[in-house]
Amino acid sequence: MSDPGGVAGDQLRAFIERIERLEEEKKVISDDIKDVYAEAKGNGYDVKILRKVVSLRKKQPHEREEEEAVLDLYLHALGMAGPAE
Repeated sequence: MSDPGGVAGDQLRAFIERIERLEEEKKVISDDIKDVYAEAKGNGYDVKILRKVVSLRKKQPHEREEEEAVLDLYLHALGMAGPAE
């Protein structure tokens, strides 16, 4: 069933409504994550570091190693690295 302009209104409406529901679920989940970080902070954890750990856990070991190697290279180039081992 096509509406004016060749757009199926019912199908389009269904997509929009699904997206709206998912956006609302995403907001609820985002709020839950904020609450967990706030709880962790209240227990003395460094939220910035927790976020970094979560980010690192999402990566494959070879990706982390490559990033660490490039970071180390840049720090050495800028004279910001500790003494060579």
